[in-house]
Amino acid sequence: MTRPSLLILSFSPIADDARVLKQVRLFADRYDVTTCGYGPAPEGVVAHHEVPADLPAWRKDPRWLLLRQYSRVYWGNAAVAYAKSVLPVGEFDAVLADDVDTVPLALSLRPRHGVHADLHEYAPGQNSELPRWRWFVAPYVRWICRRFVPQTASVTTVGQGIAERYTREFGYPVGVVTNAAPYAELEPATVGSPVRLVHSGNAQRNRTLEVMIDGVERSTTPVTLDLLLMPNDEVYRDELRARCAGSERVRVLDPVPYRDLVRTLNGYDVGVFVLPPVNVNYEWTLPNKFFDYVQARLGVIVGPSPEMAREVEARGLGAVTADFSADGFAAVLDGLDPATVTTWREASDACARELSAEVQSTGWADAVGRLLDGPPEG
Repeated sequence: MTRPSLLILSFSPIADDARVLKQVRLFADRYDVTTCGYGPAPEGVVAHHEVPADLPAWRKDPRWLLLRQYSRVYWGNAAVAYAKSVLPVGEFDAVLADDVDTVPLALSLRPRHGVHADLHEYAPGQNSELPRWRWFVAPYVRWICRRFVPQTASVTTVGQGIAERYTREFGYPVGVVTNAAPYAELEPATVGSPVRLVHSGNAQRNRTLEVMIDGVERSTTPVTLDLLLMPNDEVYRDELRARCAGSERVRVLDPVPYRDLVRTLNGYDVGVFVLPPVNVNYEWTLPNKFFDYVQARLGVIVGPSPEMAREVEARGLGAVTADFSADGFAAVLDGLDPATVTTWREASDACARELSAEVQSTGWADAVGRLLDGPPEG
């Protein structure tokens, strides 16, 4: 029996993109999954169209942006043009379009049963701290959100706050599929002294990772912090390494492959993330690392970011700082002791199944299932 065909379309290196990889793993056993994106094919797909790395999807022709000729901006983008040239029209049963920049292309492929859009974060606010983004790029992104996203059959995003923002601004319903990590068969390890803190993620200057570094250095409690950082901005990562070179508490380390990350994190005690809300998405962040920490059975310390703070406080996973400052972070660290952290780790263990990708990803399964179970589009 022929299985339905599903295209997963993402202008990202799919084999290293945690959210998109979860989609591939979720659907590869059910459908004939084809992927299109940067880098090599992920495991489990029947075909992969690799977008050349020298064709960046983020590059937009400034002439047409300034003139608000948005259709020319979109279809003139090199990554979009390449993908359109290699992807067949009318041959997929459904398309799962990741992020807004894939949605017009997905619709143009005319899949027999339609398109599901996974918008990840709030696209018009991606870099809202930058004036040039607000003035030139955000109106273009809103054009896609207004003109094309309503043509999709269904929409999801990463958190409730962002879902509500999309609905309030653009009028369409948006479901939530969190960035949950796959369930891991692990147990909380014994907490000792010093308490071992860890942060995993991107080396991006606007994340102000110095807040956590300085908070650890100021704490009166014996704690250590390892930062496992991706080389998004190698200059910034080198600056952080130089800043911590003489520290007895803080180390900047290379990242580990995602397949090894949760098991590596399990060797620590508390996962930390204090992210100043410099843009809309930072304000409403509920990132992969939060769920990685839970699967690693760690305690969790976060800043007062509404989505993360709600989960931490409701489930007893850890602590929320009073503000996004180094002193606020240090104040929480000053109250740490092994017994408290042990309680946090046990709370993570208790909710690891509920907060796993296997449970949290049902929104994708239901949305794509409705597409493929319904009649072909006319």
